[in-house]
Amino acid sequence: MPASRRRATLATVAASAGVSVATVSKVLNGRSDVAPATRSLVLSLLEQHEYVAPPQRRGEAAVLDTIEVEFDTDLNAYSTEIVQGAVEAGTELDVAVVVSIRTSADRVGAWARGLVAAGRRALIAVTSELTAGQLAALSRAQLPLVVIDPLNLPQTPVTSVGSTNFAGGLAATQHLLSLGHRRIAYLGGLATAGCNQARLHGYRAAMESVGAAVPPCYVRSGHFHYQDGVAGGAALFDLPDTPTAIFAGCDEIALGVLEAARARGLRVPEDLSIVGFDDTQIAPMASPPLTTVRQPLREMGAVAVRTALRLAAGEKVDSHRVELATELVVRASTAPVSSA
Repeated sequence: MPASRRRATLATVAASAGVSVATVSKVLNGRSDVAPATRSLVLSLLEQHEYVAPPQRRGEAAVLDTIEVEFDTDLNAYSTEIVQGAVEAGTELDVAVVVSIRTSADRVGAWARGLVAAGRRALIAVTSELTAGQLAALSRAQLPLVVIDPLNLPQTPVTSVGSTNFAGGLAATQHLLSLGHRRIAYLGGLATAGCNQARLHGYRAAMESVGAAVPPCYVRSGHFHYQDGVAGGAALFDLPDTPTAIFAGCDEIALGVLEAARARGLRVPEDLSIVGFDDTQIAPMASPPLTTVRQPLREMGAVAVRTALRLAAGEKVDSHRVELATELVVRASTAPVSSA
């Protein structure tokens, strides 16, 4: 690294503060025998110098390498599958996996340095919206990053793991078209999310291939949440030409649509067919069981762990983007379009 970008040392911070290295060490270790004004000054300079504590040295006892799997929202059925795969891979590779939820209030520099100070070998960010500041902070801290289904598409090249979202969206819509549906709507997540865009493009490609119209009101975006399915479904049912089928961008949205249909007295699949995406554990437990596109979520978590370890070891990865195959799983929430 250039001299101007080298990691600051305790001596660097101590010299700037006009105190001893021992005093800076006491502040880092949370000791109480430091004057409040001195503590405040040292903490400010640690932040200013972007100080990162060196990883703890291994003692005689074995210490597992640790990877952090971080979310920026509450965990759900999708998250659980990712974590399960990551933990299983960690167990196989003798690596500890720590799961965390980061709040937007976290200071970017302190957040990245804290991960390194805690001994993390790499970070796996799941369905996160990454800013240029976050990416720069991780780069300065020399902490490898792997992203699973990012909610935005960073301009800086980022190693990511996902699935064949376009192919999944295409398969879901083709299934509905094969059942005779032509008035098919799409309820997706964030419009800026790369995975959502790919699923939407797959839907549009299938519709265009048979000349089926896609009115603007048939495409709605929101979040990958149950309530978005409830609200989105209700809005679609208020249209003059209501859809006979809905492709939902995730299983949670699909379950919300099921509830909106129930509230309107619509029968699924007799009056409305629904296809989800993910095939989380809630899909077969829905009523009726949900037709959905299966993502290999556990394998995605496992691949992310293996990739993160390779990056941490200084190895080159074959591709900065890994896409695992999706598969349509047909259950009872889809049926041929009613002739009524």
